[in-house]
Amino acid sequence: MDKIVIEGGYPLEGEVVISGAKNAALPLIASALLAGGVHVFDNVPDLVDIKTLLKLLDYMGARSSRNGKRLEIDTRGADKCEAPYDLVRTMRASVLVLGPLLARFGQARVSLPGGCAIGARPINLHLKALEKMGVKIDLEQGYVIARVDELKGAPVYFDVVSVTGTENVMMAAALARGTTVIKNAACEPEVAALADYLGKMGARIKGAGTDTIVIEGVSELRSGHYNIIPDRIEAGTYMIAAGLTGGDLFLRNCQAGHLQAAIAKLREAGLVIDVDSDGMRVRRNGPIRSVDVKTQPYPGFPTDLQAQMVVLMTMGNGLSVITETIFENRFMHVGELQRMGADIIVEGRSAIIRGSGNLLAAPVMATDLRASASLILAGLVAEGKTEVSRVYHLDRGYERLEEKLSSVGARIWRVK
Repeated sequence: MDKIVIEGGYPLEGEVVISGAKNAALPLIASALLAGGVHVFDNVPDLVDIKTLLKLLDYMGARSSRNGKRLEIDTRGADKCEAPYDLVRTMRASVLVLGPLLARFGQARVSLPGGCAIGARPINLHLKALEKMGVKIDLEQGYVIARVDELKGAPVYFDVVSVTGTENVMMAAALARGTTVIKNAACEPEVAALADYLGKMGARIKGAGTDTIVIEGVSELRSGHYNIIPDRIEAGTYMIAAGLTGGDLFLRNCQAGHLQAAIAKLREAGLVIDVDSDGMRVRRNGPIRSVDVKTQPYPGFPTDLQAQMVVLMTMGNGLSVITETIFENRFMHVGELQRMGADIIVEGRSAIIRGSGNLLAAPVMATDLRASASLILAGLVAEGKTEVSRVYHLDRGYERLEEKLSSVGARIWRVK
């Protein structure tokens, strides 16, 4: 199993090109099932999660080919309406095929996703909404068995904001008879990107990017061409890396408008962030200031940057409190940071961090995708050589992280 080794103490300077967003690419790839034809996506990141979903589509009868960052998916031969456990178990986003399969074929047999290290993310919200649209759902031996003669538009209200739930219902509703109104919908840029592509396919969707989305169903959709938006979480991770190391990075191909809450909080912490049409320049002016952070659904501070922010606050000049409101078990990186000398106490859903400005290298183990990134960030400023194991989590969501960091001055390498 691979591990990553980091020798700390080197500032990052130079330019990093931000990759396409994983969390935008996955629902877009799933949406290709809605219409038989050749779907073309540009700026697609080379990630394990992308490969996993493409394996699932290939199993269903679709065919995909890749040339650099361009991905083509031919769904004309897709006819198998099943997502087996062996493919779904490694990635929860596989459940995004449920809506498209029901919309196009009227049936689906999709394995329930397995457990998640950062807390339960049940799909009951998806199922409840689909039942309102006329879907008959049974649970048999770990599978969702769903059937519908004709999807019907319906009012849908999510008790809890759900990104994948919003996306699944939006895809199903695109081919339903009548109008679907989603209330308390997710507002993330990735949801808006999916709505944008569905519109290019012929769907009629209004309100994406707000908490109320209205979908007027159409009789058929067609294949199209779409450019994946930049990954705001990857950009945020490199912003924090620049601040941590006292470096000076230019992040090319990123959209500052998708990171307003993070930018505001990082500026409060002492980072200097200059935005222009090509990207963002990030550097630090003086010591890191301790700040309090509360994760919230978009447009609030992203839960996917919480672990990285914890590391930044270990370098702060005082006491900070970081509160996690999205997932109930997302502080597992704290134990590993404590092994590196971090002064952190977890109380319920809050981490209380006393900034010391001093971390020591240690062997640490990643527990999930964003925890992996946080431990690598810690290694960039720790005294000595830090070894991060179980980095297969990292490859699910960061494209060539160690190569990009190395190109801007980090002493980092992968050991097979």
